[in-house]
This record gives sequence, C-alpha cells and structure tokens, in this order.
Amino acid sequence: MPTIAVAIAVPEPYGTQLRSHRASFGDGQAEIVPTHITLLPPAAVPDRNLPDIEKHLGEVAASHPVFDTHLHGSDTFRPLSPVVFVAVISGFSECEKLATDVRSGPLMCDLPFPFHPHVTVAHDLPDNALDRAAEELSDFDCRFDVRSFALYVHNDRSGWLAKREFILNGGKQSG
Repeated sequence: MPTIAVAIAVPEPYGTQLRSHRASFGDGQAEIVPTHITLLPPAAVPDRNLPDIEKHLGEVAASHPVFDTHLHGSDTFRPLSPVVFVAVISGFSECEKLATDVRSGPLMCDLPFPFHPHVTVAHDLPDNALDRAAEELSDFDCRFDVRSFALYVHNDRSGWLAKREFILNGGKQSG
C-alpha cells in the first residue's frame, strides 16, 4: 500500500530557503520532505483507491478559489510536540477549509492533533536546535498566492514526490 499525503507546496524561492534552514538545524527530513503546508498527513491507502482519491481531490480543487497566504515568524508546538514552524498569518482559514474538504469522502480521517496550518522547519531535534530554529526564523516573511495543492506519494529512496497537482479554480469550469 502506498503512503500518500496532500499538501500545498511553498513556492520558490521560499521553499528552498526554508528547506536549507531546516537542513542547517540538523533535520534530516529536509532532504526528503518538500517545504509545504500539510492538508492531509501521511496515510497508507490501497492502490485501488487512488483513482477515487484523485477524483475527490479534483472536485475539492474545483470548489476552492486561489487565495493569498502570508507566512511570518516562527512558533512552536512545544511542549506538546517537538516542532518549530513558520506561521501562516493570512490564508489560515482558507487552509483550514481546504484541509477539511480534502479530509472528507475517501480521505476522511481522524487527526492526532487539531489541524493548525503551518510550515515545519525543525522536528524531533534537541532543544538547542529547536531554539536556534525559532530564533533564526523569527523574522522570516513571505507572501504568495496558493493556486494549487498536490497529492504526494512516499518513495523509500527519494522521499515525498508529487504525483499530481490540483489547480484551485473556485468553482469555475476549466477548459
């Protein structure tokens, strides 16, 4: 069974900048995890379900408009979870709505934590590395339009690879 996830990719040059920071903090996930905002965390699904999942994600994308996102500063989920992240300042509620719709139908699932849109920059590291990540990214700032999200599949050698991109079109028919 493949392991999938659904996420909004952080565009360039910001994605590479944040991934470089993540690597500099000693987080080995930087090599295999693209910089993203998670909509559906990793889930194992039968291959036979992928066509229905892709159809569902296409329908979700068709019902959501493009939206502006502003990432600014750092925050943490400590002490609950050893994570430092860049905060989603605007676009937060749009990410929540999108994630709720993604996690419906064939992707309905319970989350281990309440959904909180963010971009992880350090995870499962010693406290001093987490502190450094929080300090170094405390003034990080970027804005971009979210125009799509992607279905990712985990590959044991390469990490997370985008299988298909889904374009937001706010209910407008494309073609």
